[in-house]
Amino acid sequence: MRRINLLSEETSNKIAAGEVIERPASVVKELIENSIDAEAKTINIEIENGGETLIRIVDDGHGIYSDDVEKAFRPHATSKISKIEDIYSINTLGFRGEALPSIAAVSNTILRSKTSESDFGREISISGGSINYVKDCGCSIGTTIEVKNLFYNVPARAKFLKSPQKEMAAISDIVNRLALSHSSVSFKLINSGKKSITTYSTDKLIDTIREIYGKKIVDNVVYFERHSDLVSVHGYVGNAEISRGSRNNQSIFINNRYIKNRLITTAVENAVKSFTMINKFPFFIIFLDIFPEFVDVNVHPTKSEIKFRNEREIFKIIFDTVHEALRENIKDSFQIDAVVKEENAINKLKNEVKDESIDVVQLPIDLKSSSINENNVIKPNEANNEKIEVPYYKTENERLPSHDFIKEKIDNNIESISSEKTPKFEKLRVIGQFDNTYILAEGIKVFYVIDQHAAHEKVLFEKYRNEIKNRNVVSQILITPAVIELIPSDYVYYVENKNIFENAGFKSEIFGDNTIIIKEVPMFLGKPYIKDMFLSILDNLKNMGSGETIEVKYMKIATLACKAAVKAYNKLSTVEMEKLIDDLRYLDDPFNCPHGRPTIIKYTVNDFEKRFKRIQ
Repeated sequence: MRRINLLSEETSNKIAAGEVIERPASVVKELIENSIDAEAKTINIEIENGGETLIRIVDDGHGIYSDDVEKAFRPHATSKISKIEDIYSINTLGFRGEALPSIAAVSNTILRSKTSESDFGREISISGGSINYVKDCGCSIGTTIEVKNLFYNVPARAKFLKSPQKEMAAISDIVNRLALSHSSVSFKLINSGKKSITTYSTDKLIDTIREIYGKKIVDNVVYFERHSDLVSVHGYVGNAEISRGSRNNQSIFINNRYIKNRLITTAVENAVKSFTMINKFPFFIIFLDIFPEFVDVNVHPTKSEIKFRNEREIFKIIFDTVHEALRENIKDSFQIDAVVKEENAINKLKNEVKDESIDVVQLPIDLKSSSINENNVIKPNEANNEKIEVPYYKTENERLPSHDFIKEKIDNNIESISSEKTPKFEKLRVIGQFDNTYILAEGIKVFYVIDQHAAHEKVLFEKYRNEIKNRNVVSQILITPAVIELIPSDYVYYVENKNIFENAGFKSEIFGDNTIIIKEVPMFLGKPYIKDMFLSILDNLKNMGSGETIEVKYMKIATLACKAAVKAYNKLSTVEMEKLIDDLRYLDDPFNCPHGRPTIIKYTVNDFEKRFKRIQ
């Protein structure tokens, strides 16, 4: 066995630099974060030769006290924490005290800094971890640091650097992320004397997004926000128009710290999956504000990875927030106007009349008799929970008292009247079927095209999902039970999530080591490929992790529902088309199939007039 050696401080610093300083972009990130922690309002970054020749950061922050300038370059020297307990309540971007000594160990570094209390600044020069000099100097309040000849004394690391253009691209990317997370700070990035990025201090994140990504991105993002006792979530998510084939346009910030986290990425992508075509990654910028004690940032020296204390709850609130925002955004584009809403409500009331000759509507509304004006033509029953009789006139030209009653006495609560089923778009008249694939229908001055396969697919999907939620999935007994042998890791997931399969209609039992037997399967999906379906849901659970959301856990239902749905090129009768459209109207999310394809497209009269050149 070899003898144990104690490494010198120079060697250990170079090793530490390998963990913290991977490339010039790492240097830029660490130094800018120091400037932000110093409460700088303006940060200028100058780069030459992709950062290998020069990285200069100039800020107008608080500066470093003269007595602390030399101390700042010692290993684990930091002003952010003072004891181990502070790690569990980190409110700054930096805290490990490794960045400056790691940078100075592999470069020629000069730092100048001045505080508002000092009459002059302090300058220090370090090469390869060795101090060249420390002296007083004249400078503005704040800190200027120059990093030259990066990795000059670590040639093995320098060989791994990419071209100056690619290194500059990485630097630009990290500056953009930091600008997004701190929109109140003004950033300026100069590459070889040319301005590359410029952002201005603003209280509105959307302004910074516009400066970085441009108008097209801003025009195609949806804002989301939600708050709970554990975490606050807000940000922007893009629609299908700006989805891309990579995850480059995804940014996650925890307490304004840019991080990478699979849990959050999966939550957002699964929330978007119902509205965007698969094989595309959504644009999103998400901020989570969480109490420091519920998150551990001391996982990796670069502080780009974190751990949550309650992953399940974090996943659920992110998924629900993004999903709801996208659903409301799509619903708005199909939203019927107030007149049609009221007409639907009135028609519902009319349909509840027991006899057409009786001019009385039974309103299922709980109102106290004392709250009703005696002058109104209303005859409430004594019991608060009984129905209220509201007369109305059948003459179309006369105003309906029931209509007035709804608007004035129920505080515009029309939606509550039909709370059991609320249509998401107006009632349509079927015109016909095109190519035995698309249903053509019309509303009020709007023409609709419905993809019959996508629409039926979504109807089946939501029906099954609701059966799972309500725990009333009907199962069918298999004549010959299916025996499935699982690998050990899959078997563990099955045991942990057996209740999920039971809720989905699978009746299964353990049948030996790593083997299960399936006796019943969901009847709703017809004759499925039992083993493939079971393993698909199991794989989905493994990829998902700890998320609890029904839409995510059973996303494979989308594929299965697709097999059971009416196909393209199937001729449908008018009655079948009307039934399909009516089912679609009352879904929670009727506008996209589970795969993200649109189920219905609308064209207004204005759209047609533009195509026929009637208007410009």
